Amino acid sequence: MRIATWNVNSIRSRLDRVLAFLDRSGTDVLAIQETKCREEQFPVAAFAEAGYEVVASGYHQWNGVAIASRVGMDDVARSFAGQPAFGKPDQEPRREARALAATCGGVRVWSLYVPHGRALDDPHYAYKLDWLAALRADAAGWLEADPGAQVALTGDWNVIPRDTDVWDVSAFEGRTHVSAAERAAFAAFESAGYTEVTREHVPAEHTYTYWDYQQLAFPRNKGLRIDFAYASPALAARVAGVRIDRDERRGKGASDHVPVVLELA
Repeated sequence: MRIATWNVNSIRSRLDRVLAFLDRSGTDVLAIQETKCREEQFPVAAFAEAGYEVVASGYHQWNGVAIASRVGMDDVARSFAGQPAFGKPDQEPRREARALAATCGGVRVWSLYVPHGRALDDPHYAYKLDWLAALRADAAGWLEADPGAQVALTGDWNVIPRDTDVWDVSAFEGRTHVSAAERAAFAAFESAGYTEVTREHVPAEHTYTYWDYQQLAFPRNKGLRIDFAYASPALAARVAGVRIDRDERRGKGASDHVPVVLELA
């Protein structure tokens, strides 16, 4: 079975590319982030025609997550239990469309779009750290309840865990994504029993999953590695390989992220 994660940066803008990727790659389950549409706007019919069930979560033109599966879909959850809410000071906080789960082919797949953080002194940064801590606590609880559970925490984590996961770490000095607190929050999933399998299978330094649209970032390989997959012990044992599909960043209408594909034995 193949499970992939991909921040598509607007599903309606990238629909043709996403469907072509599914057909070409043989992906069975795709966790999608940054769909940028409400649930009723998601192009479900196009996926159904391609043989995929879809569940989506989205409230407006920002954020949004989805899962497409051709191996079944059960027990959908549109958030994790401890997921924090966020809102501007003059707004009622709400849970954003940033986490979605479904059991597909026996694997509990999570599509995660971790908050950006914006700036180290921005309330969104504290929200990001709270969000990751709450997810880690819930994820640890899932394994305590069922040590044999097959769980995939996949998505855009908006964290640069190592200096070599960015073309020039000095460009991020004093900014989000590389702060000690964010890196510690990311690493904490290991102590909860999970393995970050993309690093395990693709350990090469300066291997990126995201390139900005500005300043010829892709041709100059000025990228970031921020799309990952943490797997529970039972699932990590099944991961036979990982592929980062760099070619999906090429050509007209590409997302700024590329798919990361897990091959399961």
